[in-house]
Amino acid sequence: MEKANIYLSVVVPVRNEEKNIPVLHEELLDVLRTLKRSSEIIYVDDGSTDLTFEQIKTIALNDQRVTAVKLARHSGQTMAIAAGIDLAKGEAIILMDGDLQNDPRDIPVLLTALSEGYDLVSGWRRKRKDAFITKKIPSKVANFLISKLTGVSLHDFGCTLKAYRASVIAGLDLYGESHRLIPIYAAMQGANIKEVVVNHRPRRHGKSHYGLWRAFKVLLDIFIARFFAIFSSKPIYIFGGSGLVALFFSIFLGVIVIVRRLFFLGEWVSPLLLISLILFAIGVQFLLLGILAEVLIRVYFKSSGKKPFLLQEIVAKSHHR
Repeated sequence: MEKANIYLSVVVPVRNEEKNIPVLHEELLDVLRTLKRSSEIIYVDDGSTDLTFEQIKTIALNDQRVTAVKLARHSGQTMAIAAGIDLAKGEAIILMDGDLQNDPRDIPVLLTALSEGYDLVSGWRRKRKDAFITKKIPSKVANFLISKLTGVSLHDFGCTLKAYRASVIAGLDLYGESHRLIPIYAAMQGANIKEVVVNHRPRRHGKSHYGLWRAFKVLLDIFIARFFAIFSSKPIYIFGGSGLVALFFSIFLGVIVIVRRLFFLGEWVSPLLLISLILFAIGVQFLLLGILAEVLIRVYFKSSGKKPFLLQEIVAKSHHR
């Protein structure tokens, strides 16, 4: 069971949310008071052009539990989240949007699920308050594809409101729009994941920073996640396998050319011979690429000190000499 006094970090990426920050902060304080545990709030300003950073800076100067961070330039929500996670001190980390659409009152629900032994608890905006065509439809399609391609079944990968054990999220490298794919990377390491229904509210102030183009970027990240889910520790299987297939067809076509020439008076120089040579070159290149990928993967894990797995429990009998 989760310790009652576990330290909690709430990470909130924000951009041009000056009208939402005061309300959000008061709501967060109300919720954190009820939790009766040590906590911190980390606001990360992702290149705002309004007074957002001035507001969170003022809040931080008046409350020692609050940290205000400003990125040097607009780098995207994923980078803002990564910066907040890097600074978080809590054993449990809550991520949420700063536009008031995520409800801070759902935080205790997420933490309760986390205390049940789960490593990651994901919010599900079952009654989403967003535009149907530009938000809901692309989201449903993306969620369906992600679930089918990765084997991680969630209704709402796009919901930022999630709870994590720090041991699960701290070691992840986040790029592109990959913060939405954290459950996939966590599942790759053996993390236990649960999805709970959370409240979703209509946006009060400002406008959404994301459109249909974001769906395409997420789809590209899906392919990367799928690759790492299957071949992250053995890239030779995909590159080497493709190379062997190309070499097989190269040899097969080469044999056809030889047999045709020797027994049916065919021509040496023909399209089949050209295709055979091209496939041979491609096969060799893929094999070499697989070997190179293997070397890079091993260097990565060795130099970073990371492991391609997550330890859930260790049981051992003590030995004394």
